[in-house]
Amino acid sequence: MESLSWDYILKYVLLGDSATGKSSLLIRLTDDRFDLTGPTLGVEFGSRIISVGNEGKRVKVQCWDTAGTESFRSITRSYFRGAAGALLVYDVTRRESFDHVTSWLEDLRKYADENVSIILVANKVDLCSSSPEPLPSIQYGHPFPAPDTPLNTSSSRSPSPSPSPAPATTATAQTKDLRPRQVSTMEGALFAKQHGLLYVETSAKEGWGVNDAFEWTAREVLEKVRKGEMERRKPGGVKLNETRQNKGGRCC
Repeated sequence: MESLSWDYILKYVLLGDSATGKSSLLIRLTDDRFDLTGPTLGVEFGSRIISVGNEGKRVKVQCWDTAGTESFRSITRSYFRGAAGALLVYDVTRRESFDHVTSWLEDLRKYADENVSIILVANKVDLCSSSPEPLPSIQYGHPFPAPDTPLNTSSSRSPSPSPSPAPATTATAQTKDLRPRQVSTMEGALFAKQHGLLYVETSAKEGWGVNDAFEWTAREVLEKVRKGEMERRKPGGVKLNETRQNKGGRCC
């Protein structure tokens, strides 16, 4: 079927502490629904075809959702090998999950391929806000704002449009249930910039930013393919649909 055709297959891994919402992000991507899940034991798998970039390349992302508990860490590391993309997830309401991001990143850079594209995912923002916040333009490749210059909070990577503001009465009711945010947008974005990562804020429950997390990572992977960076390393996480590409008369 044409709807199932693809140009590339990319291997993704989701990693981070337990209970940061990795499984819920994967379910939102594959089934477009929210589900409260129990702890992942070992790894879980899901896939979906997404359209990437202005050319509309059809990319099948095959995602391995890894356990966040220490007892499974030696097992989950083996899934890092050959990954083209990685979602490094933390919970904005749990400071310790952000503090552990450095350790997860070290594991990923030790066991994954050198050219793996990594996006830092600040998840569960719906617990702290009634609508998604604009992202600061301080990701890598963009300069830091001057100390006395107002921060430009327009997104540098075209996130999904923010929904219309809710009526005041609804917003007031929702505010009563909001939790304090323990990791600010600025802190997360600065960490991502300093370590050469993409950055996105998501809510698996509301669907905010979930598609962006997977698509932005895929865009970066395909850009590396275009430049020949992935070919030099021969990673197992990128596969072309050779039948389709040959019909077009060229590779990519």
